[in-house]
Amino acid sequence: MTTFVDRVELHVAAGNGGHGCASVHREKFKPLGGPDGGNGGRGGDVILIVDQSVTTLLDYHHSPHRKATNGKPGEGGNRSGKDGQDLVLPVPDGTVVFDGAGNVLADLVGHGTSYIAAQGGRGGLGNAALSSARRKAPGFALLGVPGDLQDIVLELKTVADVALVGYPSAGKSSLISVLSAAKPKIADYPFTTLVPNLGVVTAGETVYTIADVPGLIPGASQGKGLGLEFLRHVERCSVLVHILDTATLESERDPISDLDMIEEELKQYGGLDRRPRMVVLNKIDVPDGKDLAEMVRPDLEARGYRVFEVSAVAHTGLRELSFAIAEFVAASRAAKPKEEATRIVIRPKAVDDSGFTVVQEEDGLFRVRGEKPERWVRQTDFSNDEAVGYLADRLNRLGVEASLMKVGARSGDGVAIGPEDNAVVFDWEPTVMAGAEMLGRRGEDHRLDEPRPATQRRRDKQAERDEATQEFEEFKPF
Repeated sequence: MTTFVDRVELHVAAGNGGHGCASVHREKFKPLGGPDGGNGGRGGDVILIVDQSVTTLLDYHHSPHRKATNGKPGEGGNRSGKDGQDLVLPVPDGTVVFDGAGNVLADLVGHGTSYIAAQGGRGGLGNAALSSARRKAPGFALLGVPGDLQDIVLELKTVADVALVGYPSAGKSSLISVLSAAKPKIADYPFTTLVPNLGVVTAGETVYTIADVPGLIPGASQGKGLGLEFLRHVERCSVLVHILDTATLESERDPISDLDMIEEELKQYGGLDRRPRMVVLNKIDVPDGKDLAEMVRPDLEARGYRVFEVSAVAHTGLRELSFAIAEFVAASRAAKPKEEATRIVIRPKAVDDSGFTVVQEEDGLFRVRGEKPERWVRQTDFSNDEAVGYLADRLNRLGVEASLMKVGARSGDGVAIGPEDNAVVFDWEPTVMAGAEMLGRRGEDHRLDEPRPATQRRRDKQAERDEATQEFEEFKPF
């Protein structure tokens, strides 16, 4: 049964915005008291956040589809809908977020670091919010905007200062178990370790984390075995420690050839061969292992490596090794540039940026793309003529109609707003004020005129009766 997962594909869906409400206030003696439709609630976001208590992506391997809640629709009486609840997904420290094309979206390092993977949709405005001096009684409301749908890939890269690398059964798990409090699985057969193990080591005033990376084999950088999965966890480590087996039972292997193979795989993977490295000759408690270590040590030191002879079983040479690693870690930390205070980068839009584009496609269709026009289309109830006219007026004020004329669009030409797979297509009819000829003087509603007093209404009715009686008396036969 799988207990450790470091790469998953996740399908996230943010909540949809709630629809606005079209309502008219009514009460005794004031049946048409004005619009009072509330706004729809915002859809919930899907948020990834680093949680130190989470160490694997296993939960998302079993249930890769996650969705936030939708916003509630608005109601009459100026009651806005409730916002959707954000969906917070905890991820391990060191998680990298990719899109479907392999582009890095976020690198989540540090407890509490968060990233909005899918943005919730806006809530639609109710007719109360849409009313104005010239639009006293809107008979429509805006629809809520659908939330984002995203397919993302999460990859876990272990966050550690030191990585122990080497052939399977070189003694990496044994070494981390005696240097730290970690308790990895240890056995005398290859690939005992199938997942990275982390341990915390204290050497004097330096505290560092050490990772036991599962054994590498020739071709690991090309994906042989589980090479790519293993090497991924080495990327964040600042110091690499080669664990070489001086008591291997395989006659064709020796510490020098093992080191050359691992170095070649690190080079082929890219960038890892430039990290600070040291060499540990392990298993010197075995008589032949001690002799072999003394034989190869001069060659390794000639290559510029610091070499340590240890025995994880006999606890030989561990203190010297621990403090030497601490020196490497301290030097690596000191060499890193100091983190600067968070800066806010403001990138103002160009003065000639209209916020949309209009292009003519090969089939003659004119396509309008832009965040505002596409969102306005999604918010429009096309079964309501007044809502359609409102959309047309907004597009006209934004400059879409003028741009269509500029690129050569004529009356009756096809115009599409939005991407090819989800666009609204219509035949364009240029107007001076879009929608005006369809709806007349939109926004004026005689029903909202101030009602006359009851006594005045009785007098008016009596006057009408008197006038009718007088006309009858004048024209009745003698």
